[in-house]
Amino acid sequence: MSSRRVLIFTGGSIKRDSIHEIKEGDFIIGADKGALFLVDSGIQPDISVGDFDSVTEDELEKIRRFSHKMITCDPVDKDLTDTELAFDIALDQQPDEIMMHGAVGSRLDHSLANIQMMLRGLQHKVACSIMDEHNYISLTGSTLQVQDRGFSYVSLLPLTPEVTGITLSGFMYPLHNASIHMGQSLGISNKLTGPEGTIRIDSGLLLVIQSKD
Repeated sequence: MSSRRVLIFTGGSIKRDSIHEIKEGDFIIGADKGALFLVDSGIQPDISVGDFDSVTEDELEKIRRFSHKMITCDPVDKDLTDTELAFDIALDQQPDEIMMHGAVGSRLDHSLANIQMMLRGLQHKVACSIMDEHNYISLTGSTLQVQDRGFSYVSLLPLTPEVTGITLSGFMYPLHNASIHMGQSLGISNKLTGPEGTIRIDSGLLLVIQSKD
C-alpha cells in the first residue's frame, strides 16, 4: 500500500518547480501566500488556511474560488502561525509523511519555529521534511536513510543539547559511535559517496540538512 503524504505550501521561500514534488494522491494544503502560489501554479489546494494578511482582496477571492475548502482566521486574535495551523490540519490526516515548502525564508523566527515543528511530527511517528531551492531538512531520533537529492552537502546539527551514538555509512567522512553537542561544528559539510547514506543515533534529536549554494 502506498504511503499517504501531506504537502504544505506556506509563505516563505518556495522553489518555483516545487509543484513537481506533488504526486497523485497527495493531500495539498496552502497556508496564506502559499495557497496563492498553488492556485497561480494551476494546483487546487485541498485546504487553504490562514489569516491571509499577505494577499490582496482579489488574490483572496482567487484562493477562495480555486480551493476545495477554505479556513480563515483573524490576523490578530490567533495563537498559532499560519504554518502551524496547516501543520495541525496535516496531522489530522494521519499521514505517513509531511513535506513543507516555503517553511524557511527571510524571517528567521518563522524559519526556526517551522524547523522545530518537525519534532511534533516525530512524536506522532510522521516523517517530516522542509524543502526549498537550497535546502532539504529532515529530523531523526533513530535511523534515517539519506537520499541523494542533488544537494552538495549533508550537515548534522543537534536539536537537543547532545546527540550520542552517531554512526554514518555511505558518507565521505564516516563517524562511528560519535557524539555532537550544541555549538559544535563536527557535523557540518559532509558528503554522500553514493545514491544513499545511512545515519544511526542512540539518543537525542538530529537535524539533517542537505544543502547547496
